[in-house]
Amino acid sequence: MTDEDRAFLTALFRSAVAAADPERALAAHLPARPRGRTVVVGAGKGAAQLAAAFERLWDGPLGGVVVTRYGYGCPTRSIRVMEAAHPVPDPAGLAASAALFDAVRGLGPDDLVVALVCGGGSALLPCPPGNLTLEDEVALNRALLASGAPISVMNAIRKQVSGIKGGRLAAACHPARVVTLVVSDVPGDDPAQVASGPTVPDATTREQARALVASWRIDLPPRVAGWLAGDAEPAPLPDDPVFARNEVHVIASARLSLEAAAQRALAMGVPAVILSDAIEGEARDVGRVHGAIAREVAARNRPFPRPVAILSGGETTVTLRGSGKGGRNSEFLLALALAAEGVPLAALAADTDGIDGSEDNAGAFATGASAARLRALGHDPAALLAANDAYTAFAVLGDLFVPGPTGTNVNDFRAILLR
Repeated sequence: MTDEDRAFLTALFRSAVAAADPERALAAHLPARPRGRTVVVGAGKGAAQLAAAFERLWDGPLGGVVVTRYGYGCPTRSIRVMEAAHPVPDPAGLAASAALFDAVRGLGPDDLVVALVCGGGSALLPCPPGNLTLEDEVALNRALLASGAPISVMNAIRKQVSGIKGGRLAAACHPARVVTLVVSDVPGDDPAQVASGPTVPDATTREQARALVASWRIDLPPRVAGWLAGDAEPAPLPDDPVFARNEVHVIASARLSLEAAAQRALAMGVPAVILSDAIEGEARDVGRVHGAIAREVAARNRPFPRPVAILSGGETTVTLRGSGKGGRNSEFLLALALAAEGVPLAALAADTDGIDGSEDNAGAFATGASAARLRALGHDPAALLAANDAYTAFAVLGDLFVPGPTGTNVNDFRAILLR
């Protein structure tokens, strides 16, 4: 990949992230000051940056607590920032869930709770219900992550096996008013899906959650399966009176970020097209489809004429088949590199929060020569893909993309450049 192409793709990524900048996103959605207290709660990989930005913008006293991933914190004045594990919950997450409930305890009708919610909050807010334990919730999380089910299915199940998700935190705030400000990382931007909706209920029932487990053949841990099959109190529904005064606003999303990246590409002399901001499915399958599109553009100048930057977003999934390292964006890229081998393209796929899976990279760069380069170095790209080991593939090539934590999260960003 040329330095020029690498710089071009990086500029598009940074434009997408800038469009979801916490302070810019919050400024247009500040609620009116209440007569009573203002309490801020929040969860997600960008929660600390959202809290710091809210402090700078808010004209009045406030307090509260937010939880983010280890290493993603930042300085704040009045809002406590806690850190916990992601994507697998840990005891620090349990403590954070308890701290959020403590922060909203005893509020009155003149008080305001501002919930700052972004992607990653599901794992950061473990709160096992009934006689379930943190180990049960960890086992559930592992089963869901390995299932290949879309995020909407995973969240529907999580909400029925939690004491904080599915609007339960907002219910605990009653009679205070709750204003939830969401940075969406889910396809379709349904705020109830982001972080499994701790302050935003949805209409999914316990029976529907059980049906999803069956239809996706998810191998739930026995104790969790027993809980879901029981008659414990379900997650509250949106028409519950405790939510009547609440507001929800999506303040940043993949759509807005992709549009910003498209504008940046055009300003740099390359027209851009957005396939979709809500692509789901197996990362390797989505990579193959994108590879076929790139091959068609290169060979026949359709469906888009060259030069073009092909952009897409959403949240793909990875069904674990091997024991390798990597996340959904690097797996997408390795499949793309194989499907479009020999095509004169340059591509970047990265998670906008700065971390793809559990490693230190956001994603990687690839070209139509990536597969051949791997073979020349003694590695079989198809075998690496079969083993879910895309991280190793791009580490060997020196093409990992490591921007560090970005302070926001609007899901996957994918860009394919054909000059």
